[in-house]
Amino acid sequence: MSRLRAAFTMLTVAALLSACTPTEIRRAGDDITEEVRSAKFYLQPQLLPEGSPGDLIRSERILGTPDGAEAWRIMFHSTDVFGKPVVNTGLVVAPTSSTPEGGRTVVSWGHPTTGSAIKCSPSSGLDPFDLVEGLNDFLDRGYAVTYTDYTGMGTAGPNSYLVGETAGRNMLDAARAARSLLKEEASSRVVLWGHSQGGQGALFAGQIATSYAPDLDVRAVAVAAPATNLAKLLDADIGDVSGVSIGAYAFNAYAEVYGDSVSGAELDTILTPAAIAALPSMVKLCLLGQNDELHAIGKPLVGGFLTADPATTEPWATLLADNTAGAVPLNVPLFVAQGETDTLVDPQATTSFVAHERSQGVDVTYEEITNTGHGLVALRALKPLMKWLEALGADEVAGPGSLQ
Repeated sequence: MSRLRAAFTMLTVAALLSACTPTEIRRAGDDITEEVRSAKFYLQPQLLPEGSPGDLIRSERILGTPDGAEAWRIMFHSTDVFGKPVVNTGLVVAPTSSTPEGGRTVVSWGHPTTGSAIKCSPSSGLDPFDLVEGLNDFLDRGYAVTYTDYTGMGTAGPNSYLVGETAGRNMLDAARAARSLLKEEASSRVVLWGHSQGGQGALFAGQIATSYAPDLDVRAVAVAAPATNLAKLLDADIGDVSGVSIGAYAFNAYAEVYGDSVSGAELDTILTPAAIAALPSMVKLCLLGQNDELHAIGKPLVGGFLTADPATTEPWATLLADNTAGAVPLNVPLFVAQGETDTLVDPQATTSFVAHERSQGVDVTYEEITNTGHGLVALRALKPLMKWLEALGADEVAGPGSLQ
């Protein structure tokens, strides 16, 4: 039976590959090779070298890249919301074309929710390039692209799901790590780009950039369907299984991150016994690839997940507010895209956030994408985003928003 199964698998793969382009066949083979050899990379050294935020711990050139690009898996130093040292993993991708004058602008991308477990990290997936919205567009324009898996994903570390400042620090340190790896090929110019959970991270990165990473010249922040008002987001979504899944990730993370320092940040102050019992199984599952299993556990909890309203129950109300972007105005231009038919991030919530940012004097460009839900909004926002970056001069040696 095992030989028959192996033969069937080979025939299936051959049939699939026969419909692929030569580039797709090359990348598929490279991806399989990478899947086998990458596991050791994510194990932290027994004696962790000292380093400042953004310093590389190790890097490894990887296969399966888009045409005209080269890429590296990276492990680097970062810090969490409390300023404690943490280790991050991620990816750096750069064009093989000649380097423009002044070096390449670095795009630090914040990924949308993939889960919160170590195994859910995008850089360790079968195709670590596939999820990066706009990767080819950025590479074609001469940008280098980097991303962090976020603390606690990819390699060991504290949970960071929807912990805004941790994600923001991770995104800035990924840009530093990319500069360290690419050397003179990369400039200090940085564009922050994030979708959903990654939108929250990009906004926090923009808020803290001047104080946390003054060595970086952050030119712009761009987000698609960002997770902004977390209390309203949870309230709007908790009535369905997607909201329960996100709530499981979020409350588990907040209890782990803040439980030792914030009185009352224990799960039994906000979740039902059934939800608490289900949490260990739910948080082990990734949103991509294990969605059916995640929803099978979460669906019976719809309507029976919370014991109180977290927006009005302490310490959860304060924790959600502390991790909601917008308390500090950005000092660089902001691009926001929102799908009009998004059922996960309420378009009205994004509209309210844009109004709030404008009231603080932030230069905001707002794009409403028609007939578009949550999953496709970042992809469909790419055309106006690229035009906006070009008009902004984000890739110029000296341009709008320059801190140099």
